[in-house]
Amino acid sequence: MFIETPKKTIQKSDAATFEFLTNLENFEKLMPDNIDKFEVINENRFLFALKGMPEIVLERKEQTPNSQLVLGAASEKLPFTLTANINAVSENESEVELNFSGEFNAMMAMMIKKPITNFMNTLSENLGAIS
Repeated sequence: MFIETPKKTIQKSDAATFEFLTNLENFEKLMPDNIDKFEVINENRFLFALKGMPEIVLERKEQTPNSQLVLGAASEKLPFTLTANINAVSENESEVELNFSGEFNAMMAMMIKKPITNFMNTLSENLGAIS
C-alpha cells in the first residue's frame, strides 16, 4: 500500500525544514488533535498513540541531509515506512511530500487506508503551518 500527500510549501529553507523534521520531538506538533500519547524514547525513536488506536513506535531508518528523512515502524507486526521528501524552492521556502509505504494483506489494507490517509494529510497540513 502506498499513500502520497500533495506537496506542501513550508516557509523555511530545505535545511531548516530538514532540521525541524530530524528533531523527533517536533513530530508532536504535527500530530492530529486526537493524539492520546506522545513520547520520545531516544534521539532515533518515538512512540505515539491516537485515541482508540494502539501505540506505534517509529524509528529513524535513514536520512539524507536537507532532502529526505525515512522513519519506519519499530515493530515487524506492521512493517511500514513514512518518508519526508524535501525540495528547496528558494532560500527561505521548501516543499515537503510525505509518503507512506507498507506491506499489508488486502483486508488490513482496506481497514487502515482511510485512517492512514487522514493521518498523513493532517501531518502534511500541520507541517505547512509551522513557522
